[in-house]
Amino acid sequence: MSTMRYTILQYNDHIEFVEMPATHAYQLTALHLRLHKELEKLTASNIPSLPKVIAECDALDLVSTGYTLHHGLAYINQLEQTFAAINEQAYPLVSLLTEIRALQAQLEQWYEDEEELTN
Repeated sequence: MSTMRYTILQYNDHIEFVEMPATHAYQLTALHLRLHKELEKLTASNIPSLPKVIAECDALDLVSTGYTLHHGLAYINQLEQTFAAINEQAYPLVSLLTEIRALQAQLEQWYEDEEELTN
């Protein structure tokens, strides 16, 4: 079994946790930093609000039932759907979607490889 890493996101007063393969967690952090940097350049009316990455850690034990641990691929799929729904066809949206989809494809491949290793 491969090592997982946890990305901690904050949206206003809400905290979210995303479980990622340790080899890809830094990419989620970098992607979020880039998304926040580029969001202000978008001109569409339906720009999403995104949480900010506040930390990464190697181990996570949630003791409160008020928080959810998101599966990394499910989180990226949701992020892709959110950005694909933006009514804009220009840079930087095309570039941002390309980056999201690249990480999405990498995670899909990683989970397929992991499944093959466990069978």
